[in-house]
Amino acid sequence: MDASGGDAQRAAEEAARTSYGRLVAYLAARTRDVAAAEDALADAFRAALESWPRTGIPERPEAWLLTAARNRLHDEGRHMGVRDNAVEALRMAAEEAAQRAADRSAFPDERLKLLFICAHPAIDPGARTALMLQVVLGLDAARIASAFLVSPAAMGQRLVRAKAKIRDAGIAFAVPEPADLPDRLDTVLAAIYAAYGTGWEDVAGADPRRSGLADEAIWLARLLVRLLPEEPEARGLLALMLYCEARRPARRGVDGRYVPLFDQDTGLWSPVMIAEAERLLTGTAAMGRAGRYQIEAAIQSAHAMRMTAGRRNWDSVVLLYETLVAIAPTIGALIGRAAALAEDRGPGVGLEALDAIDPPLVRSHQPYWAVRAELLSRLQRRDEADAAYDRAIGLSEDDAVRSFLHRRRWEAAEH
Repeated sequence: MDASGGDAQRAAEEAARTSYGRLVAYLAARTRDVAAAEDALADAFRAALESWPRTGIPERPEAWLLTAARNRLHDEGRHMGVRDNAVEALRMAAEEAAQRAADRSAFPDERLKLLFICAHPAIDPGARTALMLQVVLGLDAARIASAFLVSPAAMGQRLVRAKAKIRDAGIAFAVPEPADLPDRLDTVLAAIYAAYGTGWEDVAGADPRRSGLADEAIWLARLLVRLLPEEPEARGLLALMLYCEARRPARRGVDGRYVPLFDQDTGLWSPVMIAEAERLLTGTAAMGRAGRYQIEAAIQSAHAMRMTAGRRNWDSVVLLYETLVAIAPTIGALIGRAAALAEDRGPGVGLEALDAIDPPLVRSHQPYWAVRAELLSRLQRRDEADAAYDRAIGLSEDDAVRSFLHRRRWEAAEH
């Protein structure tokens, strides 16, 4: 049955959202060339948009795309004069891809392997996390560049060099030996968390490029915990994301307005996710190796206490943030510490903590200006608060967040 162009495009977009990383990883596992796998898959998607309106959307789009990508690699191999046995290997792999994709349960997910490849010591440390975000999770270079505060052109060059390194160095497509895991695990965890953060920001699901990223990140974290059950930071990261994901239904009101954490209806939080996160976090404590993600999860656990106890212990939250800042002084940790200090010891103390952050690091960081505006408002420093609100509003990509900040500014002016 023929399909309209719109139906075909929607089917292709759905396949890209749900299967891009799986497809690239599967292809790259057999070609040892990430860039070639990406190019072949891009051609397959183009072919789908041309073919599906005429021939109809296939019953298994993933299998169709894999076969089309493999055929492209096959043709490219012939064009480049690849040895006959190599061409035959590509042809057989194309058939294997179609057979495996026809049975989704038998289709191996190679993304975790690809994450560890991208974290290989031979890859430039400045490109590892970005490479994972692009190759495994399908984010474009411009969005990655924005997250890393570099130009899209510079990020694009880093990514090209990193992919060439994987190909030219013949890096093995496998989960590394246990002895090699510690050198790569931190980067893999950071990439999964960054992917989750990107999906978390798109609360309304308005950006198709980020659709499903939070679920993908949680799934990869579960896979990592199964692979490395004795690694407390893998468990800590999964717990952290589950605590956050448990609150997703409460982050928007029925009218779509943004609801900050302190004002959320805890009845909308998922007790199942929170209970699982608590079990994971309790298990990591017995391992005796505290790390960044476990501490961040413990902070979220303290927030989750409001669901059962109706309150938070701000002394404990401040202490956890102090510990976090000591081992991982990220911008998010420093801002969170300032906000916790403001709740525990007053807005003046929180503002002092914000003032201590290096200004160039926060010039374009929206959460900093939102917290600063709130604290200045509490201190009745109206002109400075208005300026901070303006900055936060201007840096907000989410319409609901902008509306919330406008309301907060108006409410502060009324008091």
